[in-house]
Amino acid sequence: MWTVIYVTHAEKQARRIEAALTEEGFLVQVRPSVSKQYEIQVPASEARDAQEVLNRILQSSME
Repeated sequence: MWTVIYVTHAEKQARRIEAALTEEGFLVQVRPSVSKQYEIQVPASEARDAQEVLNRILQSSME
């Protein structure tokens, strides 16, 4: 089962997050939704760890 860990309106950002999480060793899916958003999904068993890594990625991109 896949779990959504992040939602964005920008496909470019979704793809960057996908690449960064994949580089860290996570399985990642990007799914467009009907409301023109992109859902970043990982397996439920990896969601907590992936969320921690994603938080670090997002924090470092803001610095």
